[in-house]
Amino acid sequence: MAVLGREFGSAASTRIARLLGCRPAARSGSWDAGLTAGASLPGFGVQDVRAPARLALGGAHRFSRYALVFELEPIEDDGCRVRAQTFAAFPGIAGRAYRAVVIGTGGHRIVMRRLLGRVARRA
Repeated sequence: MAVLGREFGSAASTRIARLLGCRPAARSGSWDAGLTAGASLPGFGVQDVRAPARLALGGAHRFSRYALVFELEPIEDDGCRVRAQTFAAFPGIAGRAYRAVVIGTGGHRIVMRRLLGRVARRA
């Protein structure tokens, strides 16, 4: 949770969220411990949390509605497997253009790999 708070709660993320018209637009709640439904970061609101196994975030902006779901599964030797799934709808012509930029260029893949890399290092 702390990794997400740092990654999406930065000043740069806040500026991008404002530029895109993200909902939610501001940070609320604790992202270090005790995360609850209703907490938010710029662009992402907590929709469901079942610690320690699941965290579902969602949001919307001018060009897209989206969700980011993390599932944690215990594995042998006290390890944990983290799965991240993203879902999005890109309505209208502007949404399709935005999708081409974000998904088509590989930018989304880069951001998600960086995020998961930070989660792995933190673990």
